[in-house]
Amino acid sequence: MQKVIPSKSHSLRQLINQAKAKVKGQWERIEEMKLANQDRLLAAFRQHQVSEYHFAGSTGYGYNDSGREVIESVYAQVFGAEDALVRPQLVSGTHAIATCLSALLDPGDELVSVTGAPYDTLQQVIGVKGHLSSSLLRQGIRYKEAPLNEDGKWDKEAILATVSDKTKMVIIQRSRGYSWRPALSIQEIGDIVSLVRSIGKDIIIFVDNCYGEFVEHWEPCHVGADIVAGSLIKNPGGGLVAGGGYIAGSDRLVEIVADRMTAPGLGRRLGPTYGLNRWILQGLWMAPHMVGEALSGAVLVAKVMEDLGYLVSPQWDEPRGDIVQAVRLQGKTELLSFCHSIQAASPVDSFVLPVPGDMPGYEDAVVMAGGTFIQGSTMELSADGPLRSPYTVYLQGGLCKEHVELALYEVVESLVSDDPLVEGGC
Repeated sequence: MQKVIPSKSHSLRQLINQAKAKVKGQWERIEEMKLANQDRLLAAFRQHQVSEYHFAGSTGYGYNDSGREVIESVYAQVFGAEDALVRPQLVSGTHAIATCLSALLDPGDELVSVTGAPYDTLQQVIGVKGHLSSSLLRQGIRYKEAPLNEDGKWDKEAILATVSDKTKMVIIQRSRGYSWRPALSIQEIGDIVSLVRSIGKDIIIFVDNCYGEFVEHWEPCHVGADIVAGSLIKNPGGGLVAGGGYIAGSDRLVEIVADRMTAPGLGRRLGPTYGLNRWILQGLWMAPHMVGEALSGAVLVAKVMEDLGYLVSPQWDEPRGDIVQAVRLQGKTELLSFCHSIQAASPVDSFVLPVPGDMPGYEDAVVMAGGTFIQGSTMELSADGPLRSPYTVYLQGGLCKEHVELALYEVVESLVSDDPLVEGGC
């Protein structure tokens, strides 16, 4: 599609206001989803009688931390699971996922990704990229992938050809990662679960739930997944939690993972919370609203960028399975300009110039913009992308859609003019 950038004299306000009027119906549907998820959270908080005394954290070994116990009970109920681990000791979503995989897979077991190649950092955990002695492949785990179809969607025939009753675990990546494929809906995850169950009823079905929490009315365990994992500086932290990760699933599997997270025999009984309980509970409480705000901002970005002639995924009126908005740009210069604009429109470090750099777990240099209150928080507004063709930026987060709108003004203005900062960034 031919790019159509308005001239500087064109009213960007008019352009964006027209887009806001067009997406009003989508915003109303998001409001309905927010209400349903908030209701689910309220039921869990009431059921487990969350009280002010649960806010006091623990130190040292973390024995008898009633706040931690109630947090994990609430998480389990909200995510449709029997049990959960919610810990600041899990430093990222990748760490939570890697902990599950290493705990539940033994040498000789087979792991199958049924949604094509996983995102970059997880490929290093598995061992298909990099040469790490601690990777799953080096530990004797067998690995296969069921490729996606030409539309970037899961492929029934590919799964049937790849998964067998010899498979120990399948992994489903809900979000798009650094790829153009659409995020999975809960309905699609349920369909994959049913298909895998028809192949082997004892196969462990694991879902990488990052970026997808509270985007729909239900979570993967509600439709039959055995175990899920994610990050607290993404959706479920509500923009308030300073760090950590969560794992939710069946009692049996969570108990095994807990032993790997700490040590065999110690399991979930240890783990200080350092006074973070209030933030974890309040962040979870705020999460449906914050996710809804991020979704509303992403819808507006998709509509405006689409109106300007850019390819976007998902399109503004398409269903969404995560909070990520991908925009296909015309080269490295536009990718850098986009990220510079997001950084300039940030409340923190707005004066900083993002430059491409090496990131742990990624083969290509990555440019990352995000003037966030919590380092690396993707619940707050951020944008990033690898410097590889086709040049695509991935926008996520936004604690209020007004911030996303203000940042969008910066983005469009930067794409109109030659950004002198881009040359320095290259």
